[in-house]
Amino acid sequence: MAEEHDARQCDAAVSHAFSVLGKRWNGMILDVLGQGELSFSGLRRAVGGISDAVLSDRLTELADTGLVDRRVDAGPPVAVTYALTDAGCRLVPILGQLGEWAEGNLTRR
Repeated sequence: MAEEHDARQCDAAVSHAFSVLGKRWNGMILDVLGQGELSFSGLRRAVGGISDAVLSDRLTELADTGLVDRRVDAGPPVAVTYALTDAGCRLVPILGQLGEWAEGNLTRR
């Protein structure tokens, strides 16, 4: 009976992970920030094709989940940068492995 309970716990954790990581743009934002901190405009350029409003929403969500840190440096000019938290940094190798798996196992359309 305990094994069934553990399986449900795991499924809930995987489901929660994909509810965050599976949302459009989140994986790309995390991948870009895995290469180093960036400003909002730097992120927008690096990700490409994302609107300011969606990028702002996704960064807020990723910050709320504890994966991204928003830092405001007093200016002038005021500078806002985004970087991965420790939890976000621990995700970088997993994203890399996912990318490698996708290259070898998913058909491109």
